[in-house]
Amino acid sequence: MNYYLDICLNIEIKELNQLFKALNDPIRREILKLLREGDLAAGDIAAHFDISKPSISHHLEILRNASLITSVKQGQFIVYSINTTVLDDILEWIVSLKR
Repeated sequence: MNYYLDICLNIEIKELNQLFKALNDPIRREILKLLREGDLAAGDIAAHFDISKPSISHHLEILRNASLITSVKQGQFIVYSINTTVLDDILEWIVSLKR
């Protein structure tokens, strides 16, 4: 029983580490703010920043790995959306620490 619980906690901790790593960068936080207003293609996201498109792709990958955003291929474009479910989960986790 404890072994199973330890495995679950380790998975949760790894997911939280990915999430906090993703939120630690100001560019990634700004990308989330942009997506809060609506879905955007990668090029539209890149237009808001003065960094290379490969750098934007790297930031998007980190956000996607943390499940903070989702992506859907539409024709030749990849459109990104914010995943608010993960944000709800992290808020619930933070509140649970107060109990």
